[in-house]
Amino acid sequence: MKTLLLIEDNDEIRENTAEILELAMYNVFTASNGKDGLEKAIEIKPDLIICDIMMPLIDGYGVLHAIQKNELIKNTPFIFLTAKTDRTDFRKGMELGADDYISKPFDSTELLNAIDRRIKKIELLKKDFTPDPDGISQMINEMSFGDPIKSLTEHRSINKYKKKQVIYTEGNHPIQLYYVLKGKVKTFKSNDDGKELVTDLYSAGDFLGHIALLQGGLYRETAEAIDECELALIPKKEFEDLLKNSREVAQKFISLLAKNISDKEHHLLSLAYNSLRKKVADALVVLKNKYHTQENDKFRIDISRENLATIAGTATESLIRTLSDFKSEKIIDIKDGYISIINDKKLEGMIN
Repeated sequence: MKTLLLIEDNDEIRENTAEILELAMYNVFTASNGKDGLEKAIEIKPDLIICDIMMPLIDGYGVLHAIQKNELIKNTPFIFLTAKTDRTDFRKGMELGADDYISKPFDSTELLNAIDRRIKKIELLKKDFTPDPDGISQMINEMSFGDPIKSLTEHRSINKYKKKQVIYTEGNHPIQLYYVLKGKVKTFKSNDDGKELVTDLYSAGDFLGHIALLQGGLYRETAEAIDECELALIPKKEFEDLLKNSREVAQKFISLLAKNISDKEHHLLSLAYNSLRKKVADALVVLKNKYHTQENDKFRIDISRENLATIAGTATESLIRTLSDFKSEKIIDIKDGYISIINDKKLEGMIN
């Protein structure tokens, strides 16, 4: 049962509204002024707050401001309930961060629908959607925004790239979002000596180039096809329109696309501090986790030794020697140039 806090100085309205909410199976607490309401909010930590604006001691704006400053309750959904209908009051409430605004007189259906919408949205934001197009699509569909991911990626101009062909270059301005339909892509940075550091890997179903679009800056890395690729091209404006469609969707979309930050940090730290064997083992595990999508299928790494060496952060010759050692130790098998991992536990144990 969800807990609601109703802050209203009019006794009749407070009692009638509380009765409506209780009949709708909510656990309802009430307060007759802003000061008592704020204290009760901190005490009970409600799932949602309904608050009048014009009240003694602390008005509704003051209550909302104080709640947003309190770490324990700052994300609580907040609905203003007031007789004031002036658009400036409405705008002020929404600018302060209110989630909804209901003018008196109101009917019970209007109030209950507003509460239901806010509670459903906060529950959706807590759900752990997968960080891929399917997860993003599911999240947006459940919020009743349709299927913008499908519309973004379908019926687009498609560019085909050959192996080692550059998709975009570090320092350039982004003009579109890329969606990988087929093949593998790497992003990397190069030092003054031309040595590459691979920063991320992409495959079918991944978006590419979104970080620069989100930051509104230049590409901070170069993207290159590992093998033959097909990428759908999505105009920058359409991507931005999706983000602007809803505050909740934008926050979740950004969160999903940024979910690999900790993995990047782990990989970069391993390049800096790990031994050669650990670096190669980590690169093999990264590739398996990225590209082995079907558990029942036999997984083979078909990436070139040069690219594998850049992912591991080592020289190609050192990589080849280490792979030979792993083969002798029966950790991997190499046949026709393809690498198969035959002892997952031992390989993963080397990097833990």
